Amino acid sequence: MSLAIKQDQIYTYGDYQSWPADEHWELIDGTPYAMTAPKLIHQTIVTALGAQLYNYFQDKPFSSFVAPVDVRLPEADEDDDDIKTTLQPDLLVVCDKNKLDDNGCRGAPDWIIEVLSPSTALKDMHSKRDLYERHGVREYRLVHPTERWIMV
Repeated sequence: MSLAIKQDQIYTYGDYQSWPADEHWELIDGTPYAMTAPKLIHQTIVTALGAQLYNYFQDKPFSSFVAPVDVRLPEADEDDDDIKTTLQPDLLVVCDKNKLDDNGCRGAPDWIIEVLSPSTALKDMHSKRDLYERHGVREYRLVHPTERWIMV
């Protein structure tokens, strides 16, 4: 990790955009979280689900994406540079194409799927679930790759 993070500082999407492109981060309420490289089973599931979503939504007026795609979650109508929460869910579906731009998605996607990893499972199951609910994500699914369960 080449980025020096100060624990007492609040970061924004403006800061996030200046960080090294070869490092993957998420911001939750201004706090940065480094993302680790996923295991092969994680990527296998993401690839399989991503292909199914892509095929299903191909002829429909919705868009599906596989990470990394920045999802910026503003608290109100602040400028992008001032947004304090930016996430990269494993899979997402967006019904309102007005939320999409060159930087990803601004506002809550309609459907998010996270494939759990040991290092992020608690964050995905609690803080991110609460965050997505607060921002109006309609459906959030968690997939446990080794225990083979899905929580909706």
